[in-house]
Amino acid sequence: MGITSYKENRFSSFTSGLKMLSKFLADNKCQEVCMESSGKYWIPVFNVLEKTCLVTLAHPKYTKPQKGNKTDRKDAKWICNLFMHDMIRPSFIPPPAIRELRDLMRYRGKLINMKTGEKNRALNCLTVSNLKLDDVFSDVFGKSSRSITEYILQHPGETFDVTPFIDKRCKHSAEEIQAAVDGAISKEQAVKLRQCLDHINEINKHLKEIEDQITKLVKPFSMPLQLLRTVPGFNHDLMTAIGVLSEIGADMSVFPTAKNLSSWAGCCPRNDKSAKTVKGTRISQAGTYLKPLLVQVANALLRSKDHPEFRERYRRIKARRGHKKAIIAVCRMLLTAIWNILSKLEPYSDKGFLADSRPVDKNKILTKAQALELLRLRGYTIKEDPPAATA
Repeated sequence: MGITSYKENRFSSFTSGLKMLSKFLADNKCQEVCMESSGKYWIPVFNVLEKTCLVTLAHPKYTKPQKGNKTDRKDAKWICNLFMHDMIRPSFIPPPAIRELRDLMRYRGKLINMKTGEKNRALNCLTVSNLKLDDVFSDVFGKSSRSITEYILQHPGETFDVTPFIDKRCKHSAEEIQAAVDGAISKEQAVKLRQCLDHINEINKHLKEIEDQITKLVKPFSMPLQLLRTVPGFNHDLMTAIGVLSEIGADMSVFPTAKNLSSWAGCCPRNDKSAKTVKGTRISQAGTYLKPLLVQVANALLRSKDHPEFRERYRRIKARRGHKKAIIAVCRMLLTAIWNILSKLEPYSDKGFLADSRPVDKNKILTKAQALELLRLRGYTIKEDPPAATA
């Protein structure tokens, strides 16, 4: 009694080996498994074992062994001991449906980054060829600009009139646009530009197919998605709301409070204090995919007149701490709102954010002389009221 016994065995990382691992655990009546997350190698093991065991996934920083005494066998034993003594904090693993949605949303983000890179390369081809379309069009890849570019590629070195290609909503005149295309594209740059444009069209096609599949996967989450779109900044673009949902899931019971969600997303300062010295307050690197999305929404809300609660919070913190910390504070406000919405199943309300954080103490009573002295100390100059005019 009270003596721990260890059994060791090695298995292949192929599916057959992982099934043998699952059978080995079942034969030894092992129903709880703790494993370390390293790269993507833990995912095949997790997919097999989650069907038969309660799997706890641990971040490597919580299972780091003593330096100088490290082997794979000792690591496994060390993780086992930590788990038995309840000293490992489990990582948040969403259900399979959310994981599939998350995987497609992250791939969609990669496609958008690829598309942006190709646009930059195409714009570079136009710039070095002295075709200044970016000076006269807000979107170089819009309908009017794209039609002009296609004509240039099909008729290199030919002078043409741009008037038939210009949309009536274009802000610049035909003379300015004509001057902007007064350049010559070389054969090599034309080949490069054609490949860039074709690649952009191909990426757009893939994006359309991915977004169609995402729309199908998100149908079971229509109710939490509808609530999520009541948050300011998430009502315009459906994919923005789906991106947040795919990262945090629809079940907020895994996060006891809104503070836990903010910490998991890396939107709160870390605790690094010794005695009275604060060594650092930097935010963590968590939320690699969620945090940039929240920052984009937060920057857009700063220009919104419909939701002053975010702008006021940003303004107060920026005056003391700077832009970056103020933006992260707005991101935390968004996460707090999202947690409350999905926990209480209620639409967004600015009721809590607009309340005065410094309530007036009704017990503070000043005499007239004390009030005047307080105003003088704060830099105010007290002037006597002018005498009233007599009839």
